[in-house]
Amino acid sequence: MTAEQTADVGGAPAPPTLRRDLEAVLMVVDQPVSEYDLARAMDVPVETVTRTLEEISREYTEQGRGFDLRAVADGWRVYTRPECADIVEHFLREGQEVRLTQAALETMAVVAYRQPVSRGRVSAVRGVNCDGVMRTLVLRGLIEEAGHDSESGALLYRTTSYFLERLGLRGLDELPDLAPFLPDDIEGLDDTGEHT
Repeated sequence: MTAEQTADVGGAPAPPTLRRDLEAVLMVVDQPVSEYDLARAMDVPVETVTRTLEEISREYTEQGRGFDLRAVADGWRVYTRPECADIVEHFLREGQEVRLTQAALETMAVVAYRQPVSRGRVSAVRGVNCDGVMRTLVLRGLIEEAGHDSESGALLYRTTSYFLERLGLRGLDELPDLAPFLPDDIEGLDDTGEHT
């Protein structure tokens, strides 16, 4: 079955652009997307979306691509293949000097000034989910795990010595005094970002 012929096997025929549209959406999301949400956005039956996603996933595997389309608990998402992990990590750490995005800089600032801090607190301060950015900062060696919060059990993060080296600092006490510009009320937030 070709890309244009995703047929009506057990359901309605797929629009000719469905595969393209699904791939475009899945390339930009930073969290898994459910079949229902994709079907609603594409205005096609859920079964058609499921069938098409399974077909795309199978083709990626057969073609030996460096990425994979996987169904996980919360939906579908594009991932790099496990066998590519070493090269991806090397690229992110040692490869091209890639500048940090604004989101990464903001997330780093929150970690630096509030460490040790959980992802939930970082997300609460920034007002957006920071999971993807936090993973990138860990991969780049700028932040690291620092144990668990004794009350909530949430994983805590802190900056690394590599972070200090990249900023040209001897210690955290040399950070500029930016704390007054951070929200005062984050102490009243739990690790989900909700006020307690």
